[in-house]
Amino acid sequence: MGPLEGVRIVELAGIGPAPFCAMLLSDMGAEVIRVDRAANVGRDVGREGEDPRFALLQRGRRNIAVDLKNPAGVEAALRLIDRADALIEGFRPGVMERLGLGPEICRPRNPKLVYGRMTGWGQDGPIAHTAGHDINYIALSGALYSIGPAGGPPVPPLNLIGDFGGGALYLAMGVLAGIVSARTSGQGQVIDCSMVEGSASLMMMMYGALAAGAWNEKRGSNRTDGGAHYYQVYETRDGEHVAIGSIEPQFYALLLQHTGLEGERVPEQTNRSTWPDMQQRLARIFKEKTRAEWTQIMEQTDICFAPVLRMSEAMDHPHNRHRGSFVEVAGIAQPGPAPRFLGTPTRVQSPPARIGEHTDAILKDWGFSGDEVAGLHRAGAVASAT
Repeated sequence: MGPLEGVRIVELAGIGPAPFCAMLLSDMGAEVIRVDRAANVGRDVGREGEDPRFALLQRGRRNIAVDLKNPAGVEAALRLIDRADALIEGFRPGVMERLGLGPEICRPRNPKLVYGRMTGWGQDGPIAHTAGHDINYIALSGALYSIGPAGGPPVPPLNLIGDFGGGALYLAMGVLAGIVSARTSGQGQVIDCSMVEGSASLMMMMYGALAAGAWNEKRGSNRTDGGAHYYQVYETRDGEHVAIGSIEPQFYALLLQHTGLEGERVPEQTNRSTWPDMQQRLARIFKEKTRAEWTQIMEQTDICFAPVLRMSEAMDHPHNRHRGSFVEVAGIAQPGPAPRFLGTPTRVQSPPARIGEHTDAILKDWGFSGDEVAGLHRAGAVASAT
């Protein structure tokens, strides 16, 4: 079942980074239950489409539908949290407190509880109460300004850096560290995960270079931001692209060899004043062959090369097929669990659930009697999908 077998987590349903964090923990073997709104039973319509099978961030956990505006529903949620190792929520500051589920209520009932809070701005500060999305959080951390072509505007890197990198991954790490601490100290704690701070942390190497005077804040002028000709994406003859990352001198020598520049008059690799000219030279060379031809020439070398693949192509690449990097769950192709554990192999525990699909089963498994479950239904505190 994975390295987290036996760990119990309650997830308050949200969107984006908090569900992704819950998915990661489930993939590693934790039992995660997703507490959804009772009013949404039968309304499984999300950004991924009307079919809940495509809500892949919700894979791997059972779903219970609770009315958190109903006192009996709040008490039911508290009883679930009483038996959990951790709770994950991604609401604005103050929302959980207004629901009666804040840490000041939950933690005295369950002293070992790790209370994981995901927000964009953090739990406090002058703009903590305002709405935002990934693009706003990474704008405030310095990450967005640093990404984009020379002479052009900043380019949003999907919502990978704030939501999933600086958010979900940092919350997952924080929750796991909190659980380890609680098991040795007997005391849980609140994890305040801010996507601004997580995305800034991801920029640590660049902030170090900035402090050392080695980072130019003009976009497209540094080694890894598209400024260097040896760390660049080039278009091929068929309109596709290849990615080159020949940073180390020995890899750069191979790049020169396989592009026909070996032996020609080539400036010093690290001479930044010559990078634009070298980019133009390499751009002309890469346009001479197709992506497939360059792959045949370079893929088995140490140039640090890869073809730039669409998502649909990535699933079919021979290397990814060999490793089983993508899996099929309930007929839907998707990335498999990562990272891998060779001693306690991970797996996708289940496809995404419908809202309220496991309400009664969860309540019974987590300590509610049959009469209590029936009473919660009569009170309208919980709901089940039909």
